[in-house]
Amino acid sequence: MERLRLQKYLSQSGVCSRRAGESLIREGRVSVNGSVVTEMGFQIDPFQDRVSVDGKPVKPEEQLLYIALNKPAGYVCSCSQRKEKLVLDLVSGLPGRVYPVGRLDKDSTGLLLLTNDGRLHHRLSHPSFDHEKEYEVTVARPLSDDDLKSLSEGVPLDGVMTRPARVTRLSRNGFRIVLKEGRNRQIRRMVTYVGNSVRTLNRVRIVTITLGRLREGGFRHLTEKETRTLLKQVLTG
Repeated sequence: MERLRLQKYLSQSGVCSRRAGESLIREGRVSVNGSVVTEMGFQIDPFQDRVSVDGKPVKPEEQLLYIALNKPAGYVCSCSQRKEKLVLDLVSGLPGRVYPVGRLDKDSTGLLLLTNDGRLHHRLSHPSFDHEKEYEVTVARPLSDDDLKSLSEGVPLDGVMTRPARVTRLSRNGFRIVLKEGRNRQIRRMVTYVGNSVRTLNRVRIVTITLGRLREGGFRHLTEKETRTLLKQVLTG
């Protein structure tokens, strides 16, 4: 997790401005994990450290949420689309609104992240950042070794070659692929290019987060350890 200067954390939590936070720190009114801090450059881990001002706990104004969802087929990743089933309909009881990070097309299934953390959303959604996503795919007809080699080395889509990918055969009609890019319906179009068609497409990993045994249609909060590892990889990698 990105560490924050103490006065910045106070500001982000709505306690005061950064300058006023510096004054509180100098006056010995701020404590971290029960100990008074007067060092101006002191940094904290917002997930682990307990911050208090005049003995009262400080909490961020908005709780950052990180959700893993196992998307079923038939749901769309839009936040509002008439006459469609939305992935947001599958989550409930959250203390704040979340948004899908990236997309899975309507017919695809598997891991989808939902968050209200704008930094994470930008870094995982923007094509300039190289973050891995892993998929398991079954196709209509058996795949040759040459087909898998083409998928691995790259194929032309819209006149531009796809980037090299890690491809592993799972069966005569199945393979696993790890991408660092995410063009519109990319895997389906790649499979079409080698003369085949996708039957099932299931995402099983996004960077450090795996689908695991999460039931279809179910969701869970990422653990603090998962969140710290993901943010460290995405925000600093």
